[in-house]
Amino acid sequence: MSLSPQFLDELRARTSLSALIGKTTKLQKAGREYKGCCPFHNEKTPSFYVNDDKGFYHCFGCSAHGDAIRWMTDQRGLPFMDAVKELAQAAGLDVPAPDRRTAERAEQAKGLHDVMQAAADWFTAQLGGLDGAAARDLLARRGISDATARAFGFGFAPDSRGRLRTALKEFGDAMLVEAGLLIQVEGKEPYDRFRGRLMIPIRDPRGRVIAFGGRIIGEGEPKYLNSPDTPLFDKGRTLYNLDRAAPASRKANRVIVVEGYMDAIALAQAGIGEAVAPLGTALTEAQLERLWRMVDVPLLCFDGDAAGQKAALRAAHRALPMLEPGRSLAFATLPAGQDPDDLIRSGGPGAMETVLHATQPLVDRLWCAERDAEPLDTPEQRAGLKRRLSDLASQIAEASVKYEYQADFRRRYDEQFAAPPRRAFTPFERRKPGEKWKPPPAPVTADAKAVRAAGIDRVLAKAVLAGLIRHPAEIARHMEVLGSLQLADGALGRLFEAVVDLALEDRALDSDRLVTILASSGFDSVASDLLRADTMPYSFTQSAGDPERARIDLDEAIAIMVARPEVDAALVEATRAMQAKFTDEAFERQVALVREKQALDERLANLCQANEDARAFGPEGN
Repeated sequence: MSLSPQFLDELRARTSLSALIGKTTKLQKAGREYKGCCPFHNEKTPSFYVNDDKGFYHCFGCSAHGDAIRWMTDQRGLPFMDAVKELAQAAGLDVPAPDRRTAERAEQAKGLHDVMQAAADWFTAQLGGLDGAAARDLLARRGISDATARAFGFGFAPDSRGRLRTALKEFGDAMLVEAGLLIQVEGKEPYDRFRGRLMIPIRDPRGRVIAFGGRIIGEGEPKYLNSPDTPLFDKGRTLYNLDRAAPASRKANRVIVVEGYMDAIALAQAGIGEAVAPLGTALTEAQLERLWRMVDVPLLCFDGDAAGQKAALRAAHRALPMLEPGRSLAFATLPAGQDPDDLIRSGGPGAMETVLHATQPLVDRLWCAERDAEPLDTPEQRAGLKRRLSDLASQIAEASVKYEYQADFRRRYDEQFAAPPRRAFTPFERRKPGEKWKPPPAPVTADAKAVRAAGIDRVLAKAVLAGLIRHPAEIARHMEVLGSLQLADGALGRLFEAVVDLALEDRALDSDRLVTILASSGFDSVASDLLRADTMPYSFTQSAGDPERARIDLDEAIAIMVARPEVDAALVEATRAMQAKFTDEAFERQVALVREKQALDERLANLCQANEDARAFGPEGN
């Protein structure tokens, strides 16, 4: 169903965002906004702001951002249309009627939902009857309590070709076939798909039954049988237990992906309710996107055997092209030969939590897998490792994440295989044989005290701000660290606040529109001065050039800008401490800080040189 932008704008305008969010999140007035602890990640100091005038919320800690509809879909876990309907009802608006085809599809889906719920009720009744004894024994052997069986809707399909068909005959064979409950073979009577199996309902995010998984009771293949794809059920887009795990994950700030139904159920029975499972296949792109809507770093917890580790690595490779800043995967590995149920039975929930806390980042999993894939005794084998790592990083679409993976893989490779670098001596260490060491001249006291007060290098800050105006889409990615620019006073500080405010209000804002709005807001002079900065020696301040290079260089400049004041201040303190009382420890601390400061200066010089090279040689030189 398509809704007009005008209707959605009216819906947002009639919704008090602070009142909506305030129902579940404690907010307090902060000037023209409201603030509170972010509901999307655990924090003690409020960094979550709600602006009723502009109709959006934003967290400066985890970058969660959206309007009233986004709040309902991300925080409440509702589908888009359900969110719109609930907000419209509260606002006194009528949702526009769907077109005829949409209405027909909705009516068809309603009928199929009725069929699936009727089937679930019938299977549950069979589990409690005489025919369900063997299924009940299986649940008892697996340690599934009666309360858990009721909560998850376990049932039983008798070993019969027609009992379900007879029980649900009022729906008609055609609808039962469409729902995946009967199998239709040309020229023959349709018959029950599930026979002699423990039945596990599969639900959509709203808790409605859309499919079933059936586990064989005795011997036979396949061990698990899922419903086929239907108008209600798309196996590659569905996660088992999502309806129960979504609210649990918001409280726990994590979501755990396990291998199968029974793993998720065992975790829930042990008090770990935020677990989901794919449905007999490797994780798909659609399932990964759904997980990332819940948390930034889903945790995959697969068996420690070869099959489990192979599945984890497939998920790692599939996630690579979709990575974004802050969005990744983590891995926890169960002991070989054990599933969650085995581990919980032998060691209790605490043993499971120990495994879940021993996480491995995605980059570690990829590095270890490639490093251990084959021997690395010869130059050719080591070159093969380097090529495989490069190929992995090249799959990442997002430029800054790709750059970080390339740098990380390069660092790990050098640490393991490169010869140790020759030690460089600082000026403090260069002295003649027999010459007694003397401390460097004491810094001017006033200068030393001014280091922290001076804060960010204003020249670099101007370059960064020029880069942000030329590339407004980068502002949200760096929101947390850019908070330090608020220390800048005068026109620069006011311009920064205006740029950030405008970029957050309109995520699609381009540079030309941003400059136009700034000019109309009284920032014409200072913004124009910055944008004459083709003379600044950085790729991100230029009016033309490689956008990917500019984005990577802007990331680096921001990192240097934020780190430099802290290094300078620490160096002043270290020097003062060494002058007060010389010790080897104090000397080593000062030398380390001098090296760190030199490294930052070299990184900044490299940014300038890279831009000069690009100008000299053109696109190919880049």
